[in-house]
Parts: sequence; structure tokens; C-alpha cells
Amino acid sequence: MSAKDIRNIVLLGHGGSGKTTLAESMLFMTGGTDRFGKVTDGNTTCDYDAEEIKRNISISLAVAPVKYKNVKINVLDTPGNFDFAGEVLSGIRAAECAVLVCGAKDGLSVGAERAWKMLGNKPRMIFINRTDEENSDYNACFDALKGKFGTAVAPIVAPIIDGSKKVTGIVDLLHNKAYEVKGGKAAECAIPADIADEVEALRAELMEAAAGADEELMEKFFETMELSAEEIAKGLKLGVRDGSVAPVLCGSAISGLGVDMLMQTVLDLVPVATDMPAEAAQDDDGNAVEVAHDENGATAAIVFKTVSDQYGKFSLVKVVRGKITGDMSLYDTTTGNTEKLGRLYTLKGKKNEEVKEICCGDIGAIAKMDRVKTGDTLCDPKSIVKLAGMPYAEPCYSRAIAPKTRGQEEKLGTGLNRLNEEDPTFTVVNNAETHQMVVSGAGDIQIDVLVSKLKTRFGVDAELDTPRVPYREKIRKTVQKQGRHKKQTGGHGQFGDVWIQFEPIEGEDIEFAENVFGGSVPKNFFPAVEKGVRQAAEHGVLAGYPMVGLKAPLLDGSYHPVDSSEMAFIMAAKLAYKAAVPEAGPVLLEPIGSLQAHVPADNTGDIMGEVTKRRGRVLGMNPDEDGLQVVEAEVPIAEMQDFTTFLRQLTQGRGWFTFDFVRYETLPQMLEAKVIEQAKALGNFAEEEA
Repeated sequence: MSAKDIRNIVLLGHGGSGKTTLAESMLFMTGGTDRFGKVTDGNTTCDYDAEEIKRNISISLAVAPVKYKNVKINVLDTPGNFDFAGEVLSGIRAAECAVLVCGAKDGLSVGAERAWKMLGNKPRMIFINRTDEENSDYNACFDALKGKFGTAVAPIVAPIIDGSKKVTGIVDLLHNKAYEVKGGKAAECAIPADIADEVEALRAELMEAAAGADEELMEKFFETMELSAEEIAKGLKLGVRDGSVAPVLCGSAISGLGVDMLMQTVLDLVPVATDMPAEAAQDDDGNAVEVAHDENGATAAIVFKTVSDQYGKFSLVKVVRGKITGDMSLYDTTTGNTEKLGRLYTLKGKKNEEVKEICCGDIGAIAKMDRVKTGDTLCDPKSIVKLAGMPYAEPCYSRAIAPKTRGQEEKLGTGLNRLNEEDPTFTVVNNAETHQMVVSGAGDIQIDVLVSKLKTRFGVDAELDTPRVPYREKIRKTVQKQGRHKKQTGGHGQFGDVWIQFEPIEGEDIEFAENVFGGSVPKNFFPAVEKGVRQAAEHGVLAGYPMVGLKAPLLDGSYHPVDSSEMAFIMAAKLAYKAAVPEAGPVLLEPIGSLQAHVPADNTGDIMGEVTKRRGRVLGMNPDEDGLQVVEAEVPIAEMQDFTTFLRQLTQGRGWFTFDFVRYETLPQMLEAKVIEQAKALGNFAEEEA
């Protein structure tokens, strides 16, 4: 195949809008499958993972190649749930055009709004689905889309609507043909007389929109006030490519109404890869370069998705330039490794079919590329370029994870690493301070799915908990104390004697100084005293959390020429610390983070109130480039555990936020007792006493 025989589309939209069913309908109508699968029955091509079948939702990006009129349409089905937005970004990266799928009775959904924003300048069209269901209203949905997205929204269908607002047929304005559902299938019919005038008016609008994209077409339209179907398609294709036109179609994925027209429209209007502008990239020295979609150029491909399961590991690639064959060796610009390729495949859901090559503009998979990860560029070693990856959002929801059965920690870590190959949008951190493994993602459903996959794929039963907050301790007063360690055991004893001053300083450092005169403590023992202070400061006296902002000058002391040793002076320093700190006004410090919450203007008051309720301080508010308001605040990390869920519910998914640690502040005294009690329950002092 060549690039002109391929179209790549990604299905986007809110959960439940029918994206997976639409992909299934396209496959079934073109003979790609021999039965029409249903999401509720768990037998669709694109939802094949056990978790997808159990939950009746899409979780991962899936590929469904559709053969229509000798053209291969790579349909990328993406999840609608916001927890899996990373899969959506991967799909957008690989496709030339997006199809926003909207439910006719849902109007303008939040998922459609978010998808529109995520697309940036990517070409798009809209398919209003489920128009034949109870309470569906095509016109209301179309008006909402037009009102939100403006003049770019251009209908290329006229719906045939019955008295209950259900769409029973459609008129293809581009080809001036009508279709209706008969015997459960879509069939061509005559254009109803009662909407003939409306059809003519809409066709005239469509011709005008097409003419506006090309000067030659504009001249012809003004001369004759008529354009052929081919000329309309030419103009619309240019408009789709530059983003000035977003064609609107409608129908029903279940009955098949409008699905054939959608595929024909993809052939007519979706630009092929070689018609798209060159991609921004970097060369081997980090300089900006452009990569043209050239079928005969040096190979360059982006790994946009990794599938790693019981069937093996597949790296899904979109070939941007040149072609890929199984006997090639390609350079990975991320790792610096040269990878010898092996078997190449096309994927259809979980099924794979081996192929000899993947041409420019096509999507395929390379098997067993263990060192290659999502976002990597594979290119010709003689023409090194690094293509742009996927701009995944930072994880904002964290849970501590641990195996229910002791001894399975290594198995848990291995399982999470394997799952991270498939889904790079979550992170895993082993927090040495809190002794917890913390997994962070986009939301509770994503984390819950990970736990389920750990059990089914890797046999690890895991449990989730609230991540512990890494508190600190600090003193407020200056205190001098003696630490004297003396032990006689027959033979050599142990003797160390120090006077140390403990004083608070700014920052989080532990500083040691020697202000000793007259050799009362020999210099060779100074490092031991410092070591003792630093070891002691690892545990505060209130709750066993690390001490910060402490200066400890050694003032005086004494030694024994035989019994003094490094160990004795370490112990002496620790005794001085234990004697001084309880009298130095110790306090607990809690970590504070900087919050940037992007929310609709209507929700700013609620967000500010919530920040205050969570002991935070609102610093200000500014508009962002997407029309949302950014509420800036500082909030204790301990109060932010469920903020992701709160914000999503408040804004119906429109809002998002970033949250980063900035500093430590004194914990309010009324909360100290609770934190100290929790620390004792966790055994924070056990290590110190040991």
C-alpha cells in the first residue's frame, strides 16, 4: 500500500457516546468481522481486555483497520473516561483527523469539549450518534455544538426526523442522496418532499463553505452558483485540513444509519499523511528541524502506544517518513540504542496479522522491542531526528500500594513496571522516608484498574491506602546541653563527653560547627560528634520525623586518652541531642504545596471556599488561554488527598489542576496531637530506639 490508500482517524468523545460501537459497526459493514459485537455483551473488537469487558468501558487505545473501497481506514478507538486521557493523546498523535462522537440526547458533553481542546490544530469532524433512540434530539445537539465551536461546525447531512424527534433517515448533502433504515439496515431512498427546500438551502451553504477554501472554486461559485460533488469535496478537504471546517454527520452506530456515509466522508475529506504539513522535530544536536511526510525519505516513526500483555509486547508505530521493513535496524533517539527489528504486524483489537512492511502514513506494530518505550522515535541511523511525543498530564491522584501477602513486594514492583510500559501516564515511587510504595495517576478508576490487572495478570493481591505525609520537626529556642557517655566493661571502657549548643536556623539543613578551645575534645573526634548529631536528627522527639533547620556547634567537652573512641563520641552527641531538643521548643512542620486550579468562572467561588476549608490560602486568580479561570493557592499536602475527585465532580470534568511542593510550615498546634498519635501507631520511634 502507499500513503494515498490510507486514512487515520481517532474516535473521541464522552464515555457512553458510542465510539466503540461505531468502530464495531464500521468493521461489520465492511466484512472486517463476521458478527456485530456489543459492549454490553463484552464481545467487541476494540474492548477486548478483561477489565474493559468487566466494566463495560474502554480503558486502552485500540486499533481497528477498516477496508473500505480499497482504502485502509485505521480507526483508533479511545476511552471516554477522563482517567484515561493519556490514551486519547496517543490516538491524536497517530491520526490525521479526529471524529468527535456525540450522543444525540446528551447535547454538548464535557468529553466533547475536552476533546476539542486537546486536538489543537488537528483536523476534525463530528458524528452525532444515537439519533434513533428515545429522547434523542439531533437539532438541539447540533445547535449546542454550533453555539460552542462557532462557524467551523458545518453540517454535511440533513436529518429526516419523525414526530418524536428520532432520526429515521439522512440526506447526504455532498452527494445529494438520502438513506433510511429498512429491516434493520440502511438503504438508499428518495429525498422527502417536505424537506427538499431545507436540503437545497443547506447544500447552498455547504457550497459556499467549500468555495471559501479555494480561490478557483470561489470564482466558479460566483459565476454559476453551483459546484459539483467533487468540487465541494475538494474545498471541504482543504477546509478540514486547515481547521476552518468541521463537517457534521449523524446516524446510529447500532442500526448502521450514516455509518457508510461517515466512511465515504473519511475517504473524501480526511487528508492523507503526505498532504499534511511537515512535523516539527529535533536533530541529533537538539536543533529544530522539520520532517516532511515523504514516502521515499529516510525512515522516521513515532512509538505512540505499547501493548504488553500475555500475548507479548508490541510497540505500535506511526510511520511519519519512509517505510519500515522487518530486516531494518533503526536508531532509538531516546535511548541511543540501535534496534534490530523483527516481525511486523497490523493489529485488529487483540488479533494480529504479520506484514512485510509498514509504509509512510500507516500504523503497525513491531514485536518484542524490549528496550523501546512509548514516545520514542525510531529512525534511520544516517538521518537522526527526534519527533514530538505525547504531552501527558502530570499525575494528580496518589495512593499507597502494598501486597496483601507479605513477601510479594518484588512481584508487585515487577507487575507495576510491566503495566507502566502499557500506560506511562502513572508513576510509581518507593518513598524511603514513609516506607510506602506510592502509585500516582489521573484518578481513582485508573488506580483501581491497575490493582485489578495486578491480580489477574501477575497474581498479586494489592491493597490501597492513603499516602503518609512526610512531616518534619524543628526547634524554636537555643539550648546548650552536655552529653556524657561512660561505660566500663573491664579492659578498655567507653568515654565521650561533649557540650553542644542546639539553635534554630532558616532552611532545612543540619549544620555542624566546632567552637572548641584548648583541645578539650581532640580534632580527630569532631567528625564523630557531627555524625552523632546527624544520626540523632534523623528522628525528632515529638513524632520521630526528621529534624530540619538545626545548627549544632560543639562548645566543649572532655576525653580519656585510653577509653575515648569515635563510637563513644557519637553516643555522647546523641545524648546531648536527646537532652536539649525537648527543651528547645520543638514543633512539627507540614509540607505545603502550590495549587493552580483551572476551573470554569462559575466554579471559582466554590473552589476558593474549598481551599479555605482545607486550611489553604488563596493567592489570586487569572484567566488561562482556554477561557478557564486559574485559582492560585497554597494548601497543605495533607489536605489534598481527594481533591482530584472533588474538582472533577464540581466542574463535571471541565476543571483540572497542578500541585507542587513549595516549602514546610509549622503545623497548627491543634493538629499536633493527632499527628503524634499516628506516628506512634506507625512505629516512627522504633528505629530510633533500636
